[in-house]
Amino acid sequence: MVTTLYLVRHGETEGSGLNRYHGSMDIGLSEKGSIQVRKAAAFIGVLLSQSTFSRYGSYLKDVHKTVGESAEEISLLTDERDSKLSAVYCSDLGRAVKSAEIIAEPYGLRSTVVPNLRERSFGVWEGMSFIEIREKYPDEFAVWAENPLKYSPVGGENTLKVRDRVIGALEEIVNRHRGENISIVAHGGVNRIILCHVLGAPLENIFRIEQDYAAVNVIEFWDKYPVVKLINGGANG
Repeated sequence: MVTTLYLVRHGETEGSGLNRYHGSMDIGLSEKGSIQVRKAAAFIGVLLSQSTFSRYGSYLKDVHKTVGESAEEISLLTDERDSKLSAVYCSDLGRAVKSAEIIAEPYGLRSTVVPNLRERSFGVWEGMSFIEIREKYPDEFAVWAENPLKYSPVGGENTLKVRDRVIGALEEIVNRHRGENISIVAHGGVNRIILCHVLGAPLENIFRIEQDYAAVNVIEFWDKYPVVKLINGGANG
């Protein structure tokens, strides 16, 4: 039984002319951001239409197949659920809530808000541009960028604490929807933590994973271990 997660970053936010750490600030989607998420929703629709072949046409079905499980038995697991989302979850911040509404709309769903999926607090850096942070906190920003696991933003949330709340929420959601297609709409930092977790990658390397606005990531949760099918995908490139 395979659970497929479509992990999405929210679209562009209001006032996104400069790269800023918005963190736990409640910033809305821009008009462009809404368009980006609608493209992401359409992209997910295409992926869902191809999901049965993608999942069961892969050699990974043989890696994960349990003893005695035949190809015919696997094929019986596919039905109309493979072509739609059964649930959409999101952070409690407005930019993620609005993005989740757009993702859920084609399936007649109402998104479920999970506060533990919100972006980390960046402390005194929140609302500041990268240029401003480098000017006012050059040493602190340098060590944070080099090792975000060991160092935290000034007055902000510790990476391990963010990981614990985010992965706890992820596991609850996946266990609740075994064998279904689901979506989580969150933030760049949250998504990077999830991707590092499922890949078994060190959290020190979260900045080696790109997450553009409205990025779509696809993760399959097999019985043995999760498989990442796509990172930072979508139609907004």
